[in-house]
This record gives sequence, structure tokens and C-alpha cells, in this order.
Amino acid sequence: MRSSKRSRLALSVLLYAIMGLLTVILLFPFCYMISKSLMTSSEVIQPVPLFFPSVPQFSNYLELFSTGRYLSGFLNTLLIVVCNMIFVPLSASLIAFSFAKLQWRGRGFMFAIMLGTMMLPGAVTQVPLYSLYFTFGWIDTLYPFIIPNLFGGGAVYIFLLTQFMRGIPRDMDSAAKIDGASALRRFLSICLPLCKAVLVYVVVNVFLAYWGDYFGPLMYMHSSEAPKTFALVLFENSTEGDAAMDRANIRMAGGVFMSVFPALLFAIFQKQLIDGVMVGSVKG
Repeated sequence: MRSSKRSRLALSVLLYAIMGLLTVILLFPFCYMISKSLMTSSEVIQPVPLFFPSVPQFSNYLELFSTGRYLSGFLNTLLIVVCNMIFVPLSASLIAFSFAKLQWRGRGFMFAIMLGTMMLPGAVTQVPLYSLYFTFGWIDTLYPFIIPNLFGGGAVYIFLLTQFMRGIPRDMDSAAKIDGASALRRFLSICLPLCKAVLVYVVVNVFLAYWGDYFGPLMYMHSSEAPKTFALVLFENSTEGDAAMDRANIRMAGGVFMSVFPALLFAIFQKQLIDGVMVGSVKG
């Protein structure tokens, strides 16, 4: 008995030590970035790396938004994120309600087609989408990041919401229908409140997808007059040559700023995110 207890204790200590070491390794780059963001420009480019600022320069974060490019990039990113956080859950839930609760001809076929789009790699659709947006005159605008998401925002969100709505008892929907509730009323009064956990999951994932999106703006925003996102501005300022090193601390502050909001969202909605995934998988 004593030998067994000692073995379990030794195993627990070993596991906690490994997890602690992994935590330090994973957090070190982020902590190093925070430290650099609080240094002066000369401290950042010292030949011998410094790990702590002599005097923390919190004004670097204010200076970050005193630059017009960063401020406009932040506002453009905020516009894209807010629009998608509203439109994607709303449109995806409407489409999911149609698949889950309404009877119409061809519903199964259209659902299969929708699921089939999940099998397409992103690289396959890049050129056709670029050609389509070029035809519409959407290149160098914010339209490619907003208008397509008015139609569900992707098959994954529609599928997740559809599977959850199928798990809602039909008796609730039938009772509302007998009382004279329209399809829209049943959607707003019954389905949406019950889908809260899944909707939170969708909203947070939409935020994460567009807040730090770099590849999309890089594809569709070419000219210098095009509205740039914060991530694209941060990258462009990091590749301006040796002269850009004079503001390396400001770019580090930009990196910290980009990382703070996703971390806060995960900390606040951690329970809802886990519940959304678990409930969606169980209902499916």
C-alpha cells in the first residue's frame, strides 16, 4: 500500500513538473514580447539581449495609436470583426433552422451539398474567389470579408447549429405551431435562446478568425490606398528594412495588443466554449 501511494505521488510530481516546464516554454515568447514592448527603441536593438526594461515605457502603447496607419488598421479590423460577429451567427442560425425544423423539397440534397463544401481545401477556392471578387470590383476593399459572410459564414457553423437544433424536442416546435406561431417566431422564441452556448462558440471563433487574419487581407488588399487591417499593417511595418528597427518596440506593443483580446475572450467564455463544443457533439 505504501509503495503504491509513493508511486502515485512520484508520478503526480513528475507530471506537474512536466506541465510546469511546458507552461514556461509556451509562455516565454509572449512574456518576452511584453518585455520588449515596454523598452525604449535603443534597448530593443542592443547586441546583448535584455530581458527586462530599465524603465517600463507604457507610452509605447499610446504611441502605437498615434500613428495613422495603426489606427486606421485597427478601425478596419474592428469593423470587419463586429460585422461578422453579428452577421455570421444570425445567418448561420437561420440556415440551420431551415435545415433542422422546416420541411421543403430538396432539403437533404442541399444539406449534402453544403457538407460537401467542407471537404474542399482552402487552396482550391483561392483563385476562383479572387477572380469573382475582381469581377465584382471588391479588390482593395473590405467587401470580401463582410458580404460573403451574410450567407452563413461557412459550412462548419451551419452544420454545428443544425445538429444542435435537431436535438431540440419537436414537441416544443409543434406546440408553438399549434398556437399559431410562425416559423420566424419559433426561430426567435424557441431555437435561438436554446442555442446560446453554440452561438457563443460561433461568435468567439468568428472573432478569432478575423481579428488576427493576415492571409486574407494580403490577398485582396494590394494598393497602398487600400484599407489595411491591423495585422497587415503590423506585418508591412516589420518588413521595411533596417530603418524599421527604430520602432521595433512599437511593433512589439502591436503584437501584445493583437494577443490580449483573444486571451481575454477565452478567459471570459471558456465555460461557454467548452459547453458549446460538447453540447453540439452530443446532439450530433
